Amino acid sequence: MTDGERMTKPLDRDKLFAARLRAARARPYLATALFALHVVESRRVPTMAVDRHWRCYVSPRLVDRMPVEELASVWVHEVSHLLRDHHGRSDRMAREQGLHGPGERLRMNIAADCEINDDAYGDGLVRPSDVVDPRSLGLPRDRLMEEYLRGFTLKLSVQDLAWLDCGSGADGLDREWDLGPDGAHGLSEQERDAVRFRVAQGIKGRPGNTPEQWRRWAEEAFHPPQPWRELLGAAVRSAASGAGAGEDYSYGRPSRRSAGVPGVVLPSLRRRPPRVSVIIDTSGSVSDTELGSALLEVAAISRAVGGRRDLVTVLPCDADARIVHPLCQGEGIPLMGGGGTDLRTGFARAVRARPSPDVVVVLTDGQTPWPAAPPPCRTVVGLFPRQGASWQRDDPDYVPDSPPGWARVVDIG
Repeated sequence: MTDGERMTKPLDRDKLFAARLRAARARPYLATALFALHVVESRRVPTMAVDRHWRCYVSPRLVDRMPVEELASVWVHEVSHLLRDHHGRSDRMAREQGLHGPGERLRMNIAADCEINDDAYGDGLVRPSDVVDPRSLGLPRDRLMEEYLRGFTLKLSVQDLAWLDCGSGADGLDREWDLGPDGAHGLSEQERDAVRFRVAQGIKGRPGNTPEQWRRWAEEAFHPPQPWRELLGAAVRSAASGAGAGEDYSYGRPSRRSAGVPGVVLPSLRRRPPRVSVIIDTSGSVSDTELGSALLEVAAISRAVGGRRDLVTVLPCDADARIVHPLCQGEGIPLMGGGGTDLRTGFARAVRARPSPDVVVVLTDGQTPWPAAPPPCRTVVGLFPRQGASWQRDDPDYVPDSPPGWARVVDIG
């Protein structure tokens, strides 16, 4: 068959669907997801690609030249992108790390492929030619997409992967062939969640027949981790925009009520940018990794209040509160401590600051006494994971108090 005939030949759906049936027999726990994909014939797609709405775009040339056995493996590969939410995870990484442009999205696609292809083949699925996996890039196995993304750059060794394109369902970047959210045959968010839940049920029902990464994915599908960074930012924004937060009277613009009181100038109530005081627990029960994470959260808090670093202060505290550091000098903030924990001194020092904060954010593992009364401003507590019930060797039955009810609590990690 000539190239011209291949270009005009219609999609061989019988062969494509036979490959899907073969994929479902090899990976029965993925059957619900495989049959939820709607096939869209497209000659603009290099091979096979998916979008976030669970449409599968297929090149007729790919189906014509690829054996059914390899097509079955491609089916499993593409649906794995959607089940593992690679498009959503790529979007979050792009926002957090400023990764933009086709080059960075190609890196995300390659990293996502490494996560999938690490243990995808065998047991009834053949390994397609030119497959991208961690070994081909000199990377370790059993890692997530985010870890692989940090492990390589687009050097000459991966330039021959420029053809790789699994679609917006793999890296979050819309393609010209995408039908979009209003196109036909897309799944709603509720339908996509239902498919993921059914697949997770199948894996949990027969865990011995699935790879470790899929078992881990199923566990998270039943017990999803909190999107703590988004929750922390939302909690800070909510506290900063609450009634009374960041509000003051100003004569810069007279009140409209002044017109009803001749000869008297009344001040107007104006909203100013909120001030945030961040108390970081530096006691011995907080690890160096958590302290490093705390500084990252301080930067996120700054973005949550509009990027005004001059309005955010940082207060390291273990059993005693130390120097209050402006965030504009954040690169040099020493998080020193290592003793016991009593964040009540940090609260006292924060509320005594002038000008006083509108919001107090506490980053801690929670192993501290808490103030008996709420401070005169809103409070958000970010809790690091606790490494067991106690860290006090002289009192093995010690259990730290939970954060008080007047604080908004977000679990970190």
